[in-house]
Amino acid sequence: MSHLKLFAAVVKWHGIKILRKPDVAGRVFLHGQRYASSGTSEPFLSGSNSNYVEEMYYAWLENPQSVHKSWDLFFRNANAGQTYDPHLPDQLERKASFLQSHGLAQTPGKAEKLVEDHLAVQSLIRAYQIRGHHVAQLDPLGILDADLDSFVPSDLITTIDKLGFYGLHESDLDKVFQLPTTTFIGGNENSLSLREIIKRLENTYCQHIGLEFMFINDVEQCQWIRQKFETPGVMKFTNEEKRTLLARLVRSMRYAGVVLGNCSVTAGFEDFLARKWSSEKRFGLEGCEVMIPALKTIIDKSSEMGIEYVIMGMPHRGRLNVLANVIRKELEQIFCQFDPKLEAADEGSGDVKYHLGMYHERINRATNKKITLSLMANPSHLEAVDPVVQGKTKAEQFYRGDTAGKKVMSILLHGDAAFAGQGVVYETFHLSDLPSYTTNGTIHVVVNNQIGFTTDPRMARSSPYPTDVARVVNAPIFHVNADDPEAVMYVCSVAAEWRNTFNKDVVVDLVCYRRRGHNEMDEPMFTQPLMYKQIHKQVPVLKKYADKLIADGTVTLQEFEEEIAKYDRICEEAYTRSKDNKILHIKHWLDSPWPGFFNMDGEPKSMSCPPTGISEDLLTHIGNVASSVPVKDFKIHAGLSRILRARLEMTKNRVVDWALAEYMAFGSFLKEGIHVRLSGQDVERGTFSHRHHVLHDQEVDKRTCVPMNHLWEQQAPYTVCNSSLSEYGVLGFELGFAMASPNALVCWEAQFGDFHNTAQCIIDQFISSGQAKWGPEHSSARPERFLQMSNDDSDAFPEFSEQFEVSQLYECNWIVVNCSTPANYFHVLRRQILLPFRKPLIILTPKSLLRHPEAKSSFDEMVSGTTFQRVIPENGLAAQAPHEVKRVIFCTGKVYYDLVKERKNQDLEKQVAITRLEQISPFPFDLLKEELEKYPGADLVWCQEEHKNSGYYDYVKPRFRTIVNHTRPIWYVGREPAAAAATGNKNTHLVSLRRFLDTAFNLEAFEGKTF
Repeated sequence: MSHLKLFAAVVKWHGIKILRKPDVAGRVFLHGQRYASSGTSEPFLSGSNSNYVEEMYYAWLENPQSVHKSWDLFFRNANAGQTYDPHLPDQLERKASFLQSHGLAQTPGKAEKLVEDHLAVQSLIRAYQIRGHHVAQLDPLGILDADLDSFVPSDLITTIDKLGFYGLHESDLDKVFQLPTTTFIGGNENSLSLREIIKRLENTYCQHIGLEFMFINDVEQCQWIRQKFETPGVMKFTNEEKRTLLARLVRSMRYAGVVLGNCSVTAGFEDFLARKWSSEKRFGLEGCEVMIPALKTIIDKSSEMGIEYVIMGMPHRGRLNVLANVIRKELEQIFCQFDPKLEAADEGSGDVKYHLGMYHERINRATNKKITLSLMANPSHLEAVDPVVQGKTKAEQFYRGDTAGKKVMSILLHGDAAFAGQGVVYETFHLSDLPSYTTNGTIHVVVNNQIGFTTDPRMARSSPYPTDVARVVNAPIFHVNADDPEAVMYVCSVAAEWRNTFNKDVVVDLVCYRRRGHNEMDEPMFTQPLMYKQIHKQVPVLKKYADKLIADGTVTLQEFEEEIAKYDRICEEAYTRSKDNKILHIKHWLDSPWPGFFNMDGEPKSMSCPPTGISEDLLTHIGNVASSVPVKDFKIHAGLSRILRARLEMTKNRVVDWALAEYMAFGSFLKEGIHVRLSGQDVERGTFSHRHHVLHDQEVDKRTCVPMNHLWEQQAPYTVCNSSLSEYGVLGFELGFAMASPNALVCWEAQFGDFHNTAQCIIDQFISSGQAKWGPEHSSARPERFLQMSNDDSDAFPEFSEQFEVSQLYECNWIVVNCSTPANYFHVLRRQILLPFRKPLIILTPKSLLRHPEAKSSFDEMVSGTTFQRVIPENGLAAQAPHEVKRVIFCTGKVYYDLVKERKNQDLEKQVAITRLEQISPFPFDLLKEELEKYPGADLVWCQEEHKNSGYYDYVKPRFRTIVNHTRPIWYVGREPAAAAATGNKNTHLVSLRRFLDTAFNLEAFEGKTF
């Protein structure tokens, strides 16, 4: 074996894949840097490609000091351990003429220079791949750097003298260098002159596209991006594609009073709105009109690759334009939103037009395939919708069996300031690759106005780019000058391909400007005078692109004018029709309709709810499975064995605790084909080790068992998943998941009650007027916040009917309960699905009841015919002689057990009645009226654990007073007002508990006092 072949074999054995230079055409990427090609790959050590390595290697054989020390070390390691070849002298002699012809034998310094120059060129190529974006021409205004680092990297050849950084000189520009396998700038050529290498690198990395991807730790993905952008001539468009792009820009943009040729024209959606409603806020897209064709390109390309459903979320800027030109909402439905006299026909307050969402099915014209588009409604909290979109996307993929995300995908649009500033963006990114949360890649489009309202980027973020948050999940970031429509379209097409190929997130950063202020009434010159002087001079992108296409003959001026006139005619006709719309139907603006669930008018099909109990056989079966390990040879923890034995014993005794009641509610739904999803921090085991829905094999790593999925052969799946340590993002995600279908029970458990306050934005902006279900408490779940947002009237005494209970639930905005028994918890979960409509359900679940010896329920309270008890009245001695009762204590939740214990200790079971409110909102006026009338001579007391300025008292007091027509007081017993939800000192806690328990049972406590 020759030394050269020996060297090649050793190198290959070491796994260094530089010995083959594959052709570009037909390349298929495999793992690492291995390639399979439809053509014939040229061996790197033969033919014209052999010179570089041969020269270094034989120069090294002659004199190891003649090559760079790194190659010396490499060749030594490569040859280490090889046997002596007796033919080596002959081989060296045969190669002597080769070495002499290259001048290496006599001039070892020349070999070293050759090696160093090739290494330098490789470093130069890598420098452009890593840092070329820093000098890319991204700002359409030409006055700002897209990144906040204004330096020019010293290793980019921006001037000739920079060659010295690599030990190269101007005289080297025409020398030919072998290209490494980590670049595609050569196309079908394997070597290029240094001058051409620099030119091609600048064209790829330093023009209107800036690429950030070299931080990705997967070589295959980096190679894929290099090929997409470096291959010469890759960004070519047909004349038809250019004409389509121009037409889409016409529909998108405001283009008023700009002279084109000899014709002054106005065109586009934004301009039409500006002419008709000049004094209205609409948060137009002027300055980034290219976003509309960008989104359509992403959708077209995704549709081509098999996507059937696209779910989008975005802030308010450009929303009306997206609704009109991407979702294809009827223009008259949009225009009528500007009518101040428009009346709402449906229940609900609606929202401003630039917050509205939409769901639409249509044929994609580019692919002639059916596509469903959903734009989620979003409040002014700009990024709050991000996890909601991801949750809905996950649900749609789940219900379709789309585990790889090949049918359903999400697109999120962001503003530059919000993308960098809002923490929920980071939370949402960190859900992107979690098994129970991944949507298999999201395309993020950032409308980078280079300003946030009035705040300069240098005051709004510390990172160089607003998109740097995406680097944490190895998402490639494609910056692009939004005034180059073709560059934008190419980047968006590549982004869609990336998502389809690698199922990972990708960011498209549209570097643009905002032609007006934050809204159309705002004056930006107060704070950004220089920027807006330039913006006022800025030629609109439509004019630039139209001039270009007319000049090169792609379109004629007449064709362009006809396109403008055509869309203007469409807008005018829709405007005329919009005047006939006097009624706003909220149902026309739903982003998540539930086909078949309501009647044709969008109303519930009935106003009744069946009993929520189930058969005893079903309860027993679920209890038995919950007490078992339904997988063979599965070793569980000894402590868990005790828990399962206790469950089995309870099942035999026809008793349930909190965890078992929950298990039975969930399990009963699975038999009925209802999917159940439970997520939150540590929900699989349960924070207090009470749930254990996922069992772990103690001897086999990562082997788990979910008994709930082994209840029946044919059952709905049960999903239980520990979430990341996020509340805002995860609650938003579960809300989105719940929106997708009414036939699922979707639960988020706040690990402790006060943990929900970091998700308050989702609660306030979405759930209080939306759709979700969720749970438990730490020191306080702040029930007063939920009750304050409940929409029932404290002063209006309702009329009672047979359907009062269900009608009241239908009319409320959400349901707030605090259950005191496992059976009631079981029933309220089942009622949530059995109701003929859907309302958010807030369950305040005290952790002390998880193992409270008195918090047990009999099967008799859960069997067929039983139902949820909104109020649990006194059923002891006091109820047998109500006229002798001196005091009625109303309470909710776990304080009931403290009161019952104290009442017994004081031997007041005949004088004091205790009634529990299980459903606080909507307030059970009918049942409480019966209770109050039962005890006409008793004091009325509300008792709660929470401080007086927290909890339930401010909510229940006026409603009790309404029931008694203000003729009887409702006294407060509980802790004094305080700023904190609870004390951190156990003794202080016990002292305050003792104090309010003493007051509760002091029958003379309120004598002589005025209410």
